[in-house]
Amino acid sequence: GDAALHWGVMFSVAALALAVITALWQACGRWPTLWRVLTLAPLAWGLEWLGSTTGFPFGEYHYTATLQPQVAGVPLIIPLAWLMMLPPAWAVASVIVGDRRDWRFVLVSAAAFTAWDLFLDPQMVGWGYWVWAQPGGYFGIPWVNFAGWLAGSALLTMITRPQQLPIAFLVTIYAVTWALQTMGQLVLWQMPGPALAGSVGMGLFLGLAYLRTRRT
Repeated sequence: GDAALHWGVMFSVAALALAVITALWQACGRWPTLWRVLTLAPLAWGLEWLGSTTGFPFGEYHYTATLQPQVAGVPLIIPLAWLMMLPPAWAVASVIVGDRRDWRFVLVSAAAFTAWDLFLDPQMVGWGYWVWAQPGGYFGIPWVNFAGWLAGSALLTMITRPQQLPIAFLVTIYAVTWALQTMGQLVLWQMPGPALAGSVGMGLFLGLAYLRTRRT
């Protein structure tokens, strides 16, 4: 039912975010991890507040009252979702581009993170968690939203400058998310369009990462 779905979303995002933070702590140490978390979470909240208040950079939308608690109209689970998936996108990018931390790493990280939203946005809108002022061409989602995801995640990646990463664990989080979203939208939630698009989008980065590991 709806209540179970709501708490399932809250629990799964919080649990995966905690797992990612714990893995970063073990791989990078206390202070680098704290710096990243205390930088990434407030900035992600700030981006979402800016977007839901002004329409920049994602387009005009607002959160409903369904996801609680909220601060200034932004559910606190949303920054946790950034913490849950941006580090796995960093890990996938690290496999694809190697040890570089230049524009290529930033671009691939942002694209890998944005690919997740091919699943996420139609699903969350369908469940009534947020509403677009003017529905767009991607299953009701405005295309500008994805440009905002690219720009926002690229900015946060440049600011946090991730170095040491628990690559295998974080890539596994990315792969499990890809698999569960694909199966959930195809089988449980009857969203075949976003399921196929998201599966191809995230699967592309997993495939590139796999090919890279085969060459090394």
